[in-house]
Amino acid sequence: MSELYDLLIIGAGPGGLAAGIYGSRSKLKTAVLDKNAEPGGQAATTDEMENYPGFYDGTTGPGIMKKFADHAKSFGTEFFKGTVDEVDFTGPIKKVHTQQGDSYESKVVILSPGATPSKINVKGEEELRGKGVSYCATCDADFFVDLDVCVVGNGDAAIEEAMYLTKFAATVTVIVIHEEGNLDCNKASAEKAMKNPKLKWVWNSTIEEIAGDGLVDKVVLKNINTGELSDYATNGVFIFIGTDPHTDFLKGKVELDEKGYMVTNQMMETNVPGVYGVGDARETYLRQVVTAAADGAVASSAAEKYLLELETLQNDVLDVSNEKPVILAFWAPQVPESIDPIAIVDGVVEEKNDTVGLVKLDTYRAKKTATQYNVTEIPTIVLFKNGKDVARIEGAKNITSEAVENLLKESVKA
Repeated sequence: MSELYDLLIIGAGPGGLAAGIYGSRSKLKTAVLDKNAEPGGQAATTDEMENYPGFYDGTTGPGIMKKFADHAKSFGTEFFKGTVDEVDFTGPIKKVHTQQGDSYESKVVILSPGATPSKINVKGEEELRGKGVSYCATCDADFFVDLDVCVVGNGDAAIEEAMYLTKFAATVTVIVIHEEGNLDCNKASAEKAMKNPKLKWVWNSTIEEIAGDGLVDKVVLKNINTGELSDYATNGVFIFIGTDPHTDFLKGKVELDEKGYMVTNQMMETNVPGVYGVGDARETYLRQVVTAAADGAVASSAAEKYLLELETLQNDVLDVSNEKPVILAFWAPQVPESIDPIAIVDGVVEEKNDTVGLVKLDTYRAKKTATQYNVTEIPTIVLFKNGKDVARIEGAKNITSEAVENLLKESVKA
């Protein structure tokens, strides 16, 4: 593809769509690439949604995701359909290829591939999803007030979610594959759960089938010791056996944790400059529509500043066609002792009658550039000649008029 995007977003879930809104609104050339014909990701499969801020009377997953997508389109975000099979993040221009044979290029990529709850893959699970089958207690517990529900799973997340459900449901029955009293969760949670009067336990068992006429009304249990099948009445089934991030195509491209989730910092940056990770496929405490949307907003805002840094560096500092030396000054308004030294640099450069360039960067806003050039002290000034770092002065006490003049003499030798 001949077009070069400022921002290419892989995945059209709430994180990707929010990134599209913020990117396009900032006048960045933005595109969203998703494997599905309709945007929305997992959120678009949720029939009812009552916990998104502002929608206290409820909404639907498809409905709110359509609004997200329409919002992004209104600012100019482009949408493409395709399943990503290969990425190349090694250069300043990121390259993305799809199974359909299309290629895309962008200065920044935001990864929002999503994650899906692990399924137990039994009859009725898919058909009754959203109709009694759930994978999120935080999302759906309120629909089961004073009803009876089952929980599948016995790890930390499953037991914590089961206890949360007891605030709403009449009873919560945990289906456990192990012998009685044997749980995979931590000991403290197990002891607390065993004392909860609303929790019931079915041991040595798995679910063979989820059944109901339009809504869940029972599960078929199998005793793993005897093979015996039995019906168990319930109004809902909550499945907590883990989630699967869609990050196979990112192995070896960005840092992933042992479970395959993207590792990011608070700015949503991965370990690769210009590549960000958002939403359910990143390492995070909570996976909700609202948190994914927040991730997308943060990533696009950080990407905008990254691109501004990149443009400033390329045009004003690293352009080899610019024959005059350039001083790159790192300072910060939050560091008062950096203000006067930068004023000294300003004065020296002004006396040079445009034979020396000066670019001032707020170190806290330009962290990538500061890291790239090993700036550890504020203020620091770095001299560039023909696009190369040739000399520097670090520390407020060392930046004097004489020192700056001597620094510029280095450019003659370079």
